Amino acid sequence: MTVLRAPLQAQVVQWLVQPGSVVHEGEVVLILEAMKMEHEVRAPATLRVRELLYTPGETVDEGQILWTAEPETAQPPARLQTGQDDEAAAPGTVRADLQRVLDRHALTRDEQRPEAVARRHALGLRTARENIADLCDPGSFDEYGALAVAAQSTRRSEDDLLRNTPADGMVTGIASINGAVFGPERSRAAVMAYDATVLAGTQGWRNHQKTDRMLGLALRNRWPVVLFAEGGGGRPGDVDMPIVAGLHVPTFASFARLNGHVPTVGIAAGRCFAGNAALLGCCDLIIATRDANIGMGGPAMVEGGGMGRFAPEEIGPAADLHRNGVVDLLVDDEAQAVAQARQYLSYFQGPLSQWDAPEAQALRQVVPENRLRAYDTRAALHGIADLGSVMELRTGFGIGIHTGLARIEGRPFGWMANNPSHLGGAIDADAADKAARFMQLCNAHGLPMLSLVDTPGFMVGPDIERRAQVRHVSRMFIAAAHLRVPFFSVVLRKGYGLGAMAMAAGGFHSPDFMIAWPTGEFGGMGLEGAVKLGYRKELEAQPEGPARETLYEQLLAKHYESGQALRMAQTLEIDAVIDPAETRGWLARALAAAPLLPRDGRMVDSW
Repeated sequence: MTVLRAPLQAQVVQWLVQPGSVVHEGEVVLILEAMKMEHEVRAPATLRVRELLYTPGETVDEGQILWTAEPETAQPPARLQTGQDDEAAAPGTVRADLQRVLDRHALTRDEQRPEAVARRHALGLRTARENIADLCDPGSFDEYGALAVAAQSTRRSEDDLLRNTPADGMVTGIASINGAVFGPERSRAAVMAYDATVLAGTQGWRNHQKTDRMLGLALRNRWPVVLFAEGGGGRPGDVDMPIVAGLHVPTFASFARLNGHVPTVGIAAGRCFAGNAALLGCCDLIIATRDANIGMGGPAMVEGGGMGRFAPEEIGPAADLHRNGVVDLLVDDEAQAVAQARQYLSYFQGPLSQWDAPEAQALRQVVPENRLRAYDTRAALHGIADLGSVMELRTGFGIGIHTGLARIEGRPFGWMANNPSHLGGAIDADAADKAARFMQLCNAHGLPMLSLVDTPGFMVGPDIERRAQVRHVSRMFIAAAHLRVPFFSVVLRKGYGLGAMAMAAGGFHSPDFMIAWPTGEFGGMGLEGAVKLGYRKELEAQPEGPARETLYEQLLAKHYESGQALRMAQTLEIDAVIDPAETRGWLARALAAAPLLPRDGRMVDSW
């Protein structure tokens, strides 16, 4: 005789067999219920039932005998031999509950909203989902909050909300970016895109909640964040929530809290106003298309404040914001913006195993033999870095100093270089702001830095001082004093005064190495000024004309001779004078030995 025991303490719900019935192995014979959950009890073998010991409604303890049965030799039907039960669905069948979910997800897709997509494309712009598909590695995007709709159920029908407010106007999720190069661990990122086809990409109550969810995950897991920020700011039409002003939402503080902990990239195309622009302004890097408009207030807010009536295109055009420093990268379209975002993130994802080196000998010709001739210091950078690895940032603003990212032997680093084509390389307020903020960026995210020096010093004069020059240029010293990353300085030509010291992280012995090319020249101030000030009496003692000019040139030549790079190395004020062709080697060895520093949450100024 065979007995069947209760697998758990439960209540008998229903017997599916009768005494005398033949049951086969795996066949459901009894339904038990425990804690509101039904449990199937199956036959352990092919048996003939003798006696059922409990009736529906009775409670049994674990291990109690439920029935008795005898072995039976009858063969089970072929279907039962496969292990399938009576409720098994045919292959390929979609259950009703699954179909409801599939139908809901279908409503969020672009193909379900052809008219909205067509309007978007007519503007020369892409949808939020098209941008995400381009940014993320294929098949890697896991969407969070896709089934959300606008909090407007008291004023709109459910069908209206489902069809016209998918995802509450914001697509959010986790994905891999550059995963084929850097692997899954380094490539994870949080991605958020306001959907301009849904309520103008405004910030709804639920998409605020979705944003907060993404920001929390990004901070906890140290994931970079990419934000497609187009949209019109706060949305007054969400009436389901019992709020007055909604100023207690944590989104803006949560986004700002990422600063220094993870790289953040904001992309603006079309119109980006108010709350959307505030989040954009918190990003480390802002990329904008040429037709973008960005402002803390859109036309309605400007007019409401009594400031006049303006078209959206008149407020914060991208070209203006590129010149004033708001926009780091100005691009032609969203495709280019996405490509730039992927490249930017790559510098924070780790080294590359493959690279191509430039021709080192070309560096010997970068600096003109005429010491007064302007040239492009970026040519030196391109001659040092891996081919194709240089990215320049904030190109429209503070043009007295170039800044950007690059690689040497696959290792990423940040770089800055004076621009002799602007004010002779003198550092003005905008250039100082740009350099100081860039040092903070590299410092927070653990990128070593290279400084290419060719400056006569800080810009001087009554006009420049009216622009608070003293405060602005001192930001470079303060930012440098807080550096924890390796810093390397190479003097290409002029290294004069406080400006040169600022380019050397505060002083010539502050960098991890301080070297010069043979064209390097040094002094406490520019040679011409030093001669005119230091030898004023001697010069004025000569009559104006050839005699005075001859003396001036002789004194200038003497100062130039004493301030040459070789003499600086002799007195150990710099570490070495090298063949320009050796520069890449110096940096490659230094970067190879540099420790990998984690991000530590040090603040990166939004400006």
